[in-house]
Amino acid sequence: MIVELGLYRRMLGATVRSLMQHRVSFFMQLISATLITLVEFGALVLVLQRFDGVGGWSIGEVAMLYGFVAASFKLLETVGAGFDPHDFGDQVRLGRFDQILLRPAGLVTQVLAGKFDLHRIGQVVEGFVIFGVGVALAGVVWTPEKLAYLPLVFVGQMAFFAGLYLMGSTITFWTVDAIEAMNVLTYGGQEMMSYPMHIYQPWLRRTFTYFIPAIFLNYYPALYLLDRPDPLGMPAWAPFIAPLVGLALLLVAWRFWRFGLRHYQSTGS
Repeated sequence: MIVELGLYRRMLGATVRSLMQHRVSFFMQLISATLITLVEFGALVLVLQRFDGVGGWSIGEVAMLYGFVAASFKLLETVGAGFDPHDFGDQVRLGRFDQILLRPAGLVTQVLAGKFDLHRIGQVVEGFVIFGVGVALAGVVWTPEKLAYLPLVFVGQMAFFAGLYLMGSTITFWTVDAIEAMNVLTYGGQEMMSYPMHIYQPWLRRTFTYFIPAIFLNYYPALYLLDRPDPLGMPAWAPFIAPLVGLALLLVAWRFWRFGLRHYQSTGS
């Protein structure tokens, strides 16, 4: 493990140095990515002001949901860009994944260090800022238990999105190109988690409760932080399983990844 971490650090350093060879391009991408999130959230605020919130939730409460899931997803996109199904599908299709398999180094380490979307770091910071503003506006009453639980929720969200990325990448072993349905679960899941889940149609809530359990990763922890009652009547432990749900999905995805590796056949590129 220590050897792999050292290797990851050196490979990541090389990747970052290569990004810095084109600093103007890098900073332009950094600014544009940050502005995209800012404009999207600004548009949301304008809508919420017009309708005085959504589903009984104020602007501050929705900002908490929006900012927290944005920070976790964008951080995953930053450090886990190598497993983005679209990028990974290109590696499989062009034969670059075969080269990775032949190198005397950890497979996951190589994939993670091979692509690092540092220009998204502004969106991560922006997500935390939006979350902080939302907390202030919503008047969250902090307790030691809430402060201790918050980082675990963040880890659970990152594990959840990492699991979806890993599943999408594994599927490309057979499809070669990424399937767009994964975007429904990754980008679509992020969008859904940015709003109170009780506003959606029952069939959609059931899908993201029992099939893809995204409801436990942002909405229910927010209910706990805000001391809000549960309008959906889930068990009392529902707000506290975010880390378990995220890690469980990542474990399932890891097993699927190992299965895919055992049955991988080169494209011959």
